[in-house]
Amino acid sequence: MTTRRNLAITAAAAAALVNAAGPAAAQAPAAADASGNADFLFVQTARRMTFDRTASRLTLHEVSPVTLFFSDRPDRIAGNMRTAAFVPFWSQGRDSFLSDPPNADLSIVEGGELRQVVVVLRNPVLEGGNLAYTVQVLSGTMPEAGEEVSVFIDIIGMPRTPVSFAGAARRGYRRAWMR
Repeated sequence: MTTRRNLAITAAAAAALVNAAGPAAAQAPAAADASGNADFLFVQTARRMTFDRTASRLTLHEVSPVTLFFSDRPDRIAGNMRTAAFVPFWSQGRDSFLSDPPNADLSIVEGGELRQVVVVLRNPVLEGGNLAYTVQVLSGTMPEAGEEVSVFIDIIGMPRTPVSFAGAARRGYRRAWMR
């Protein structure tokens, strides 16, 4: 989809800016609408990845401690949150990733070539600098190993408040705070 590709390019540019400028979050002015919600996408990066085909387990090694989030027009809200605060989005609740797991586009460098794989993400486990997901591959072929991994996680609707990007029905302990 053209819009998703544009968002992916924007996310890559945002990731480069965050790496160059540090982890400070930026927020552009948001125009309010009647619902008070905006659609957010998330980006996670890691130095390398491995895939256990028998367990359908993707492990992101040396994952960034920061997960980026951003919205598209008209809001243009962007920021970051601790990756450890992102993992609880899979907890119980009707508006959680547990009940509606997100799709993600993985961009992986394998043997010097870019490979893209679309997956459904489930059961995240963050241990030290590694983040593992159980995945269902929707398109593409997942390599057993790769480098310079970017994970573009699909849209989720969330309130546009300056302190909560965790979803209208999500519990308060899962809130992402802008820095």
